[in-house]
Amino acid sequence: MQLTSFTDYGLRSLMYLAAQPEKLCSVREIAEHYDISRNHLVKVVHRLSQLGYIHSTKGKGGGIKLAHDPATLKIGDLIRALEPGLGLVECFDPETNTCKITNICQLKHYLFEANTEFVATLNRHTLADTVPDKQKFLNAF
Repeated sequence: MQLTSFTDYGLRSLMYLAAQPEKLCSVREIAEHYDISRNHLVKVVHRLSQLGYIHSTKGKGGGIKLAHDPATLKIGDLIRALEPGLGLVECFDPETNTCKITNICQLKHYLFEANTEFVATLNRHTLADTVPDKQKFLNAF
């Protein structure tokens, strides 16, 4: 399994904001910090705003910041919200499933269990856990 760059950028953006909870940050600032595409990050930040993870203020003096205490944001839940392909295999989505062995397949149960455990393991950690030393995190580059 590999997370998309969309999810990766989303998590990194949230980590950056968690390291500076009192500051309004810009998309440009985050993109430059990680040396990633600003255009792609705009889409990611828009989605994070739609999901209610960040507050966004437009115009001069605007910016983005976390909408919640990072200690309340579980990593697994964040990934599940951002990652469209977390279903792993076709049969996990009944609307698009065309697999001919779905009714007799046992593999889907093992994959579902593994996927559930993946998210559960990540949910033992919060966004706050990812930036325990905020200053060191910001100066890592």
